Amino acid sequence: MHCLEDSKNIDMFKSYPDCISVLQLQQMLSIGRNKAYELLKSKQIKHKRLGSTYLIPKIYVIEYLLDITA
Repeated sequence: MHCLEDSKNIDMFKSYPDCISVLQLQQMLSIGRNKAYELLKSKQIKHKRLGSTYLIPKIYVIEYLLDITA
């Protein structure tokens, strides 16, 4: 079990809003557009959709990173 309240995990992305866009996801993970959509469509990163717009809570990006590094 990971501690999402760990200040290192939270501070890393503190300049990003609580809910990010696909472009911001790309910037956070240093990945391209195709990889970003692949992570979302495969549900590796949890998200919500509002029409054609992806809404990605920042906490789910942090959870994804903690899961792949565990």
